[in-house]
Amino acid sequence: MYQAKFQINNQILKNISQAESARAIIGSSPLVPAYERRFQQEAVNRTVHYGTHLEGNDLSLQEVIKVMEGQKISAGQRDLQEVINYRNVMQYLEELWSQHDAGIVSGQAIPQENSQFHYSEEILKKIHRLTTEKVIDASLVGQYRRQEVTLRNSQTGEIIHRPPPSVEVPFMITDFLNWLNQQEVQKFHPIIKAAIAHYVLVAIHPFPEGNGRVARAFSTLVLHTEGYDIRRLFSLEEYFDRHADLYYRAIQKTDQTNPDLIQRDLSGWIEYFTEVLAIELDRVKEKVLHLSADYRLKRQLGGKQIPLSDRQIKLVEYMREFGGLRMPDAQELLPMVSDDTIWRDLKKLIESKIVGKRGSTKGAYYHLIE
Repeated sequence: MYQAKFQINNQILKNISQAESARAIIGSSPLVPAYERRFQQEAVNRTVHYGTHLEGNDLSLQEVIKVMEGQKISAGQRDLQEVINYRNVMQYLEELWSQHDAGIVSGQAIPQENSQFHYSEEILKKIHRLTTEKVIDASLVGQYRRQEVTLRNSQTGEIIHRPPPSVEVPFMITDFLNWLNQQEVQKFHPIIKAAIAHYVLVAIHPFPEGNGRVARAFSTLVLHTEGYDIRRLFSLEEYFDRHADLYYRAIQKTDQTNPDLIQRDLSGWIEYFTEVLAIELDRVKEKVLHLSADYRLKRQLGGKQIPLSDRQIKLVEYMREFGGLRMPDAQELLPMVSDDTIWRDLKKLIESKIVGKRGSTKGAYYHLIE
């Protein structure tokens, strides 16, 4: 049976500690629900864009967002389909971990203490089907490759990886998933498990196309089902794409530790993966603290959540950026909204002790409470 080989060094421990610290702050912040929904959608948008761009998709982030919102844009059919497909992958993962969180496995309610997630070939193949639908020949969708392939850097064209022979793929996948589902492996930190799953799937390269997206999606699934979803606010794909040379180099260096996948030392890859996650969680932490859980607001609200509408969020953000606003500022900020609605929004913010008011009604100045 497959056994992952690695050593936990000081840098890996430092990276995991940094990620845990950011996770704790994000998890304890009184994130306003409307902000949380927005951040989650932003994370999905970034995942879909950068996850497909890393594989050569030409759409910009703005174009991807429009496609995700159902708008029509002028672009190649393959690029459009890849974005739609990866969005569907994210939705499928959401279904999987939502069922797991609810204590449902294969449609059956189970006791929470027995709710270890089971990673299966069925899940892996479905992720591939969703990833490649209408992009590759229908006979290849969700099927292991039957030919030999090489992996190239999409930016330089350099050969960076030669996967194992196709005849070995089914056995290697079964062997790896059996290892991943072992009770003993449940003791591994979720980040380490996700890092190993990411690398091994890239290394085996089980499908004729779409392996990078499948590996990254499966790795995300591991993080989320192992309790490391961080409120689903993060995405690793942007860092991978913006630093594609480092991403491919980390894979290549791990390949070179041994010709035999089973014997490879994954320490360097795990160090790289944990560093990327720590960087991303730090970014999310700073955004959460800045926008919706700064210490003044947290102290003022006593740690409780205040549900705000998108309009009210815009008003708060304007006041945070410019120190405050008057009614003409609010009217310019919300041009399609009636004055009565703006008054009600400001009144709600005042009653929630988020905003203070100085002066008379018409000339009043509204500001965040210090």
